[in-house]
Amino acid sequence: MLEGTADAGLLVRLRAGEESAFAELLALHGGRLLATAKRLLRQDADAQDAVQEAFLSAFRALDGFDGRAGLGTWLHRIVVNACLLRIRKRDRHPEPTLDDLLPTYDSTGHYITRQASWADTPPEISQRAEVRRLVRETINELPEGARTALVLRDVEGLSTADVAAALGIESGAARVRIHRGRQLLKALLERKNLSGVLE
Repeated sequence: MLEGTADAGLLVRLRAGEESAFAELLALHGGRLLATAKRLLRQDADAQDAVQEAFLSAFRALDGFDGRAGLGTWLHRIVVNACLLRIRKRDRHPEPTLDDLLPTYDSTGHYITRQASWADTPPEISQRAEVRRLVRETINELPEGARTALVLRDVEGLSTADVAAALGIESGAARVRIHRGRQLLKALLERKNLSGVLE
C-alpha cells in the first residue's frame, strides 16, 4: 500500500502526465536525492547526471510502481542504483591501499597496534560542524569498495542486506566491507590528529 494519501494523489497525477506533478515530485525529493548522489559519486556533475537519469527511469517505470513503499523511498533506491551503475562503469584507476592503517593482531587475537577509543558516541561527534566536514572529506579518501559500502550503510541508512543487494555481493562480504570502511575511516581520522575526538 502506498505510504500516505499525498503520495497516492501525486502518483495518480504523475501517471496522468500532469506537468505540475512532475515539478512537485522534483521539488519534494530532488534536493535529498542529489545529496545522496553527491555522497556516493563525490562529483557534482556526476551526481546531477545520475539524479537526472534516475528521475527519467522513474518516470518510465511509473506504471510498474506497486506502491508498497513511498515515492521517496522508491526514488531513493533508483538513485542509489544509478550511482552504483556509474561507479561500476568508471575507468578503474589503481587506488592507493590503506591496509597499513587497519588494526593488526597477534596470534592470540590481541591488538598489536594501539586502538584509540571514541570518547563521544557517533551522534555526538556528528553534531560538531567541523568534525562533520572532516569526516565527509575523510570518507572520500577511502577505497571505492569500502567507501561505497560505508556510505550506503552508515550515511544512507540501508540495512546490511540492502547494501549487499545494491552492490551485488553476499551479506557477509558487505559486512566485511562496511567494517573495513569503518576501521579505515577511524584510522584516517586518527592520522589527522583528532585525538580530542577519538580518545
